[in-house]
Amino acid sequence: MVRSPLLLAAIGACMMPPPVHAQSARVWRLDGPARGGETAIAPGAPYAPGIGGYESDGALSLPVTEGNWRITLNLGSDARESQTTVKAENRRLMVLNAATARGQSVTRRFIVHVHNASLGAVPENAPGGDHVRLRPDQAAQRNWDDRLTLEFLGTPAVRSVTVEPAQGPTIFLVGDSMVADHPREPTASWGQILPLMVDDTVAVANYAESGATLKSFLADLRLDKVLSLIKPGDYLFIQFGHNDQKAQWPQTYVEAHTTYRAYLHAYIAEARRRGANPVLVTSPERRNFDAGGRIIPSLGDYPAVMREVAGNERIPLIDLNRASILLYEALGPDRAPGMFNDDGRDKTHYNGWGAWMGARIMADGIRAAIPALAPHVTSTPFDPARPENVAIAPSALVTSQRPLGN
Repeated sequence: MVRSPLLLAAIGACMMPPPVHAQSARVWRLDGPARGGETAIAPGAPYAPGIGGYESDGALSLPVTEGNWRITLNLGSDARESQTTVKAENRRLMVLNAATARGQSVTRRFIVHVHNASLGAVPENAPGGDHVRLRPDQAAQRNWDDRLTLEFLGTPAVRSVTVEPAQGPTIFLVGDSMVADHPREPTASWGQILPLMVDDTVAVANYAESGATLKSFLADLRLDKVLSLIKPGDYLFIQFGHNDQKAQWPQTYVEAHTTYRAYLHAYIAEARRRGANPVLVTSPERRNFDAGGRIIPSLGDYPAVMREVAGNERIPLIDLNRASILLYEALGPDRAPGMFNDDGRDKTHYNGWGAWMGARIMADGIRAAIPALAPHVTSTPFDPARPENVAIAPSALVTSQRPLGN
């Protein structure tokens, strides 16, 4: 009997393992033949729907649905020693320099938040839309596809990957380029490093976007997406200011003492209405030194207004603005450029080192301001007046393009 190519394709699709859904777990074997109940992926095997595989840059992608997923990695090799750094989706740091000797195995666990652009079931003829409004370049990013993508960097050795649904609180991040998951090197933000600094019971869901403002985040339905997923007990971290202050962007400009304040109150109310916990984060400063080596403030009254709103609403505040000034001045005009994008020519956006120190400040802020999350912070205390060095293996995707906003 002769079967058409379309029929054969349909039969093949039915035989493929399904994506991981809630209430299920799945194990992928990467270092050899599959064992009982596992799915084997050969080195370099291209991605196949329902099975998984490798992207053109060497990253591993696995088919999962939207949600929070606990990843258990069995690291090591019988043939050699290894040192493995792991990044997920748009370069979110999950494991840093996990070392194994030859023949040794170690386990690392973390949670990855996976999402798509759908807003779920939206009533017919309802205003707005049913998907987040994404430009083509945004839609093509790993943060918005229907896969879980992991990069294994350094001298990696991964025996197996186990993926299972994760319960527990989610920290939703909303903001601009100073928070966002940047898809390509060398730009980075504290939002990309923070997942490393919490344990495997807490998810970090980063919805921030370069160039975003309190207004544009609403217009693009990004806040709607967050609110469609946030649940009682979750957290909404809100950091805006760098772009909101730009009067030359009249459609999204908000004045500090009036509309900026009002939009912050609206975000807070939306989180509270769903039983979630709002947290305000002041924006880090730009790196502008005066002749005496002191930082020249560039954010106007926006940080002060955010502090006032947090006090009036009696909600946690993490003052990244003040801590960033302390950090830059401790480094001084000669060393501070080393933590910024574009070899220091960019005075706003961080590279991996700058993002690392920003995340260290944020982790300490969580520990101090949010008692319920404090036990889940795994990093040691950090003093911005005593900067530290760290080396993070770069991802394969590299660009010289500067992010929106400054």
